[in-house]
Amino acid sequence: MLMKEYRICMPLTVEEYRIGQLYMISKHSHEQSDRGEGVEVVQNEPYEDPNHGNGQLTEKRVYLNSKLPSWARAVVPKIFYVTEKAWNYYPYTITEYTCSFLPKFSIHIETKYEDNKGSNDSIFDKEAKDLEREVCFIDIASDEIPERYYKESEDPKYFKSQKTGRGQLKEGWRETHQPIMCSYKLVTVKFEVWGLQTRVEQFVHKVVRDILLIGHRQAFAWVDEWYDMTMDDVREYEKNMHEKTNIKVCNQHSSTVDEIESHAKART
Repeated sequence: MLMKEYRICMPLTVEEYRIGQLYMISKHSHEQSDRGEGVEVVQNEPYEDPNHGNGQLTEKRVYLNSKLPSWARAVVPKIFYVTEKAWNYYPYTITEYTCSFLPKFSIHIETKYEDNKGSNDSIFDKEAKDLEREVCFIDIASDEIPERYYKESEDPKYFKSQKTGRGQLKEGWRETHQPIMCSYKLVTVKFEVWGLQTRVEQFVHKVVRDILLIGHRQAFAWVDEWYDMTMDDVREYEKNMHEKTNIKVCNQHSSTVDEIESHAKART
């Protein structure tokens, strides 16, 4: 098991990002879904938890065979997906990733949002007070992203919002910018297979870090697209994008899901 805590700041408020995160996730999933790979939305509906109250439960299938390293592609089926389940009780969320083909693999992410610059060192005391973990700050303006994902229009160093006047973030922006919020993410990766555990867990954390950096950059760079939306507006947008994304992804995979699951059972 390898646990890390990521802290990602943005020039937004927690209340603003309630809309922004839903918009970003839907648009990002649609953009990344092509040629039979990407995200299929299986379930998205209201959910009530006795401890956390009212929220939203979402279940997705993430098809990503071509995104795996060569050594991983050699041991998984040609059509390969990970199941994502997310419970959104904003400003607290839980996300879990599992794979029927790899029963000893899982990712668990707990997220808390606060209006500060990433300065709360005790935010996960209840969840992981005595657990050893590395704290990693991710800077949406200065950290490098994989070249294939770079777009100047989504670079916070150059982008400036027409609706909020925020943007063109300079080095050290987190120390002076207002407003500012932070996404605190406690990420636990497990791959309990002797000989591969360390390699896989470290690789997954690198992928998670890249995804967090790209997603939070996009959430801010797209702010003018979602800033005037209400919750009803973004839920309608989310519904429409899920339908379009499913069409892109599911046509290729509708006949292969049973094959994947039977293959996983056979290997298990």
